[in-house]
Amino acid sequence: MCKYKFFSHKECECFPCHNVSNEDDFNCLFCYCPLYTLGDKCGGVFTYLENGVKDCSDCMIPHSKEAYEFIMSKCDLIIDMVKK
Repeated sequence: MCKYKFFSHKECECFPCHNVSNEDDFNCLFCYCPLYTLGDKCGGVFTYLENGVKDCSDCMIPHSKEAYEFIMSKCDLIIDMVKK
């Protein structure tokens, strides 16, 4: 695996920010998921709260070893979304 695709910041005061069985596989590269803005097209595990806010707290996609490839595969959707 390319080193730029995985980063684990074990000294972070929030590490790990999700309950995980193996902290060595926890990817911090996408600390805040860039796919949040895609709403129901993000491909992750989420629910909408009563107030309409998207809750991704059960989603581990951005923190997986495969996160880079998955998120990069969705970049065209984000680009299309922000085009004028």
